[in-house]
Amino acid sequence: MVLPGVARQCFRNFGEQSHVCSAGQGKREGAVQAQTTLLVSLASFLLFAFSAAHAESGLASYYGYAKAGRGGELTCAHRTRPFGAVLRVSYSGRTIQCRVNDRGPFIRGRIVDLSVPAARALGMMSAGVVRVSVD
Repeated sequence: MVLPGVARQCFRNFGEQSHVCSAGQGKREGAVQAQTTLLVSLASFLLFAFSAAHAESGLASYYGYAKAGRGGELTCAHRTRPFGAVLRVSYSGRTIQCRVNDRGPFIRGRIVDLSVPAARALGMMSAGVVRVSVD
């Protein structure tokens, strides 16, 4: 038996779509439309979240323990960026690119720890802790 509301919906769409509706087609179309809307919304959010530049500015320091840029490699530690991500760090007109290979810094106010070679390339060795911009 066809429900009156579904029958009205099918009759209304009959002229536009030029086919005969079954009893559950109106519900299925609504579910498909809701899923499509949800997927488009989710894709838009993810595109916005990952395409927006993750620019940060704050304090940077450098570390000199065993993991500190083996072979002169420009590496850094960041709390949230994925391992292997390449960050652009700017200070005093200089910009370097360094690869995230560690977690940290764990001192309030600091946003990145640089390896000794990265700190040397940035020109911050004498200062120790400087304000940087990270992209």
